[in-house]
Amino acid sequence: MLVGCSAVNGHMSILLADDDATVVDVVERYLRRERFDVECVGDGVTALRRAIVQPPDLLILDLMLPGLDGFEVCRQLRALAPVPVIMLTARADEADRIIGLELGADDYVAKPFSPRELVARVKAVLRRAHSPLAPIGPAATTLRIEHIEVDVASRLAHSDGRPLMLTAREFELLTFLMRHPGHAFRREELLQHVWGYSTGDTSTVTVHVRRLREKLERDPAHPTLLVTVWGIGYRFNENALAERGTTE
Repeated sequence: MLVGCSAVNGHMSILLADDDATVVDVVERYLRRERFDVECVGDGVTALRRAIVQPPDLLILDLMLPGLDGFEVCRQLRALAPVPVIMLTARADEADRIIGLELGADDYVAKPFSPRELVARVKAVLRRAHSPLAPIGPAATTLRIEHIEVDVASRLAHSDGRPLMLTAREFELLTFLMRHPGHAFRREELLQHVWGYSTGDTSTVTVHVRRLREKLERDPAHPTLLVTVWGIGYRFNENALAERGTTE
C-alpha cells in the first residue's frame, strides 16, 4: 500500500491502483469525503491479488502500473470476477481507450482529470452495478428475444439457457435495448440513457455493442439480434420478441 493510503468507514469499497503518489493522495481524499472505503496499491500484481482475494465494489485502475500493466490486470480480473473497473491513463491515444473497453472496463478517464468528475463517474458505475435497474418502458421482470433471456430483478442473463458473463454496463445496455425492441437509438442517446452522460466519447458505446454481440449472437460477424441501423445507431430486432414475466 502506498504511503498515506488507509481504509475508512464507508458504504462501499474502492481499490485504487496507481503508482503516482500525487494522484493517489488527491483521489483518496475526494473519495473519503464521499464516505467510501478506500484501499490503495501501487503495482499491478498487488492490485490483481487484492481484487481476487477480497473483491472491492469498484477498482480504479491506472494503465501504466509496474509489474502488470492495467490492461493485463483487467484482462485477468475479468476472467475471474465481475468487478466494475474504471481505467485511468495519461495516454491520449484512442486505441488505448478502445483496448481497455474491449477488455471489460466500465469507464475510462484520461489524465489530467477533475477529481470531482472521477468521483461522479465512480458513483455512476456503482449505482448501476449494485442497484436494481429502474423500469424503462414495459414493466416486466423477465425479457426474452429469441434465445436471449434477461431476469431484470436478479440481474441475470442467459443464452439458450447458458448464463452470460456480462459486466454491469453490458447488462444495462442489453436490458435497455430489450425494453425498447425495434427502436433505433443513436450512440449519443445510448450514452445518455445507459451511461448517464450528456456528452462523451461514443466509441464507448460502439465497443460495448461489439462485446455484447460476441456474447449474444450465434454469428457475431453477422448479427441478427443487436443490429446496426446505418447512419443512426443500433436497435434490438423485435421480430421474435416474446416478453414474459410479471408486472412490477
